[in-house]
Amino acid sequence: MTRDAARSRDERSRDERSRDERSRDERSRDERERLRETFTQVADLYDRARPRYPEPLFDDLTALTEAGPGSRVLEIGCGTGQATRPLAERGCAVVAVELGSRMASVARRNLAAFPLVEVVTASFEEWPAPDEPFDLVVCATAFHWLDPAVRMGRCADALRPGGALATVVTHHVAGGTEDFFARVQDCYERFDPATAPGLRLRPAAEIPYDDDGELERSGRFGPPVFRRHEWELSYSTAEYLDLLLTYSGHRALDPVAREGLLACIARLIDTRHGGRVTKRYLAELRVARRLP
Repeated sequence: MTRDAARSRDERSRDERSRDERSRDERSRDERERLRETFTQVADLYDRARPRYPEPLFDDLTALTEAGPGSRVLEIGCGTGQATRPLAERGCAVVAVELGSRMASVARRNLAAFPLVEVVTASFEEWPAPDEPFDLVVCATAFHWLDPAVRMGRCADALRPGGALATVVTHHVAGGTEDFFARVQDCYERFDPATAPGLRLRPAAEIPYDDDGELERSGRFGPPVFRRHEWELSYSTAEYLDLLLTYSGHRALDPVAREGLLACIARLIDTRHGGRVTKRYLAELRVARRLP
């Protein structure tokens, strides 16, 4: 094979890989957008069923970022205001951007007592940020819904130099009614084809920190600082099913499969656990400063 022929073959191979990667990115983006839209279908249920974040998490957030009365805060994906309220209670002036119109409507209702909070219905990726920069950008349990191609850059652009980006991820970890969470996998394997066989919850200590190098690769932020908080909540059968119906993966299931899954879970809670289970959560706060 000549050198030119080999170069041509390599170029074709790179082009094919590039097309494959673009195709995967487009599929991933389409899937992400489809699942993001599921939340607005159940805004009131989401507001009622989703757990609130522990107050010590916000104590850590304000201590690490020096946010307080008068701080300009941008919140991305505020949902119905679960993280917005603790920021507003600490005197922050918050612009909360929410994609879902129904979610934003509930957030406005919940936050009506805070005149320094503005809820904007928009996609963060397309929202025209104001000229005046923010002191803090917060995104609680929503950063994974943002477009990875632009999220770091847009967050950095919205911040003043030295301002902070604070993200929160929430995990379901081992603990609580452990027998239920071991047995319930049989229901998922039966009704949800995406369930990995033998899936089991990990202890909080085994959950890796939310740091895949994206902050460093962006070149816009310094090294992150982490704080973690664990807590447990107890649910009746009906309350637990309501919670599941706020998760995008459950809502995206075929309706017949979803109905079968929920019925299977309800039987397990009622027959083996007296109609009540306890779930253990881990919330991880990550804070990084924008570089000059």
